[in-house]
Amino acid sequence: MSLAPKFSGQLLPLHDSTPPKPGQTSQIPHTLELYLDYVCPFSAKQFLTFYNDVVPLIRSKYHTPGVRVIFRQQIQPWHPSSTLVHEAGAAVLQIAPGKFWEFSKVLFERQEEYFDVKVVNETRNQTYKRLAELAEETTGVEKAKVYELLRVGEEPDKDGGLNIGNKVTDDVKYMTKTNRLVGVHVTPTVLFDGWPEGSISSSWTKDQWAEWLEKNLKFETTEAGRRSNAVLSPF
Repeated sequence: MSLAPKFSGQLLPLHDSTPPKPGQTSQIPHTLELYLDYVCPFSAKQFLTFYNDVVPLIRSKYHTPGVRVIFRQQIQPWHPSSTLVHEAGAAVLQIAPGKFWEFSKVLFERQEEYFDVKVVNETRNQTYKRLAELAEETTGVEKAKVYELLRVGEEPDKDGGLNIGNKVTDDVKYMTKTNRLVGVHVTPTVLFDGWPEGSISSSWTKDQWAEWLEKNLKFETTEAGRRSNAVLSPF
C-alpha cells in the first residue's frame, strides 16, 4: 500500500494528500491498487472504463473520507515492447508527475501502435523516439527531455560495461521488485487494502464498479467506525 515519494505521480489526484511518511498512516481509510500493463488489451479495457467513468463517480460520491487509487506499472515480458512503453511512463513520471495519469490514458488508448507487428522492424531507440513524440503531442511534456531519459547510448560506459540501460532503468527495477514482493503476475490485477480483489473484472461496466464501490466504501459516522474501517496493508 505504501508508495515511494519518487513515484507519487502514480497516486491518482483525488484528494489534497501526499503519500504518508515512513511510520505514518494515511488518513484516507482505503486503498485501491491497479496493476496494469500498457500493451495488455484487458488492462486497457479496465483502465479506460475506470478513468473515464469510475473516477468521476469516486470524486463526486466518495471524496470523503475517501479512497486512494494507485496505478502500479506491471511489465509483462511476453510483450517485448512492454518494457519500452513502461519506461516511457516512468520518464514522464520523473519529468512531470502530474501528467502521469494523463499520459497513461493516451498509452492505453493508442496501445496498438506498440504491439509486436508495429515495433518489430524498429530499433529500440526508434520506438523511444515515437514514445517521446507521443508524450509531447498529447501532454505537452517536452520530447527532448523524455528521449534523453529513454535513449540507450551506443558506447560502453566508463568501466567498459555494455549493459548500460538508460536513465529510467533503476526506476523500472524498483517497480518490478516491488510488484514481485506482492506476488502479482497477471494483468489486470486489483488489490483492495493490500489484498487481491479477484471479483473485479476487466470487463466491468460503470454500473458494476458503482455497485462494488457502494458495498466496499461504506463509512461509519462514529469515530469507532472510522477506526474500524482504517484497514492497514500487510505488505
